[in-house]
Amino acid sequence: MFKAKFAFSGISVDDLEKAKHFYVDILGLDVDDEKMGLQLLLPNGGKLFIYEKPDHTPASFTVLNFGVEDIDQAVDELRTAGVSFEHYDDMPSKPDEKGILRGLSANMGPDIAWFKDPAGNILSVLQDK
Repeated sequence: MFKAKFAFSGISVDDLEKAKHFYVDILGLDVDDEKMGLQLLLPNGGKLFIYEKPDHTPASFTVLNFGVEDIDQAVDELRTAGVSFEHYDDMPSKPDEKGILRGLSANMGPDIAWFKDPAGNILSVLQDK
């Protein structure tokens, strides 16, 4: 059976400095290494490697989810920091005025709100209880 020594995820961006500002200053992540890109430390020990790619195309799906205790507070704090939230019309229900899809009250999964990094990659904050 395959046994990895370690694992991490990676995404590309079109501007590494903008990405660093967003992930470090707005989202509050720590940088572990900056040799070939940004090695970011995620909550609970995960890592995300971000690298600059001249012909970057943003992911059309959610590449990173942040679990939070209070989604309303998280959305409010991110909005205050200048983050805009996405509104998707092809979901089973509509997001509220904050951009939060209220899955918990509909018994359809977590409460979740999507936003993009400066390179257009889709991220989310979600509350599952």
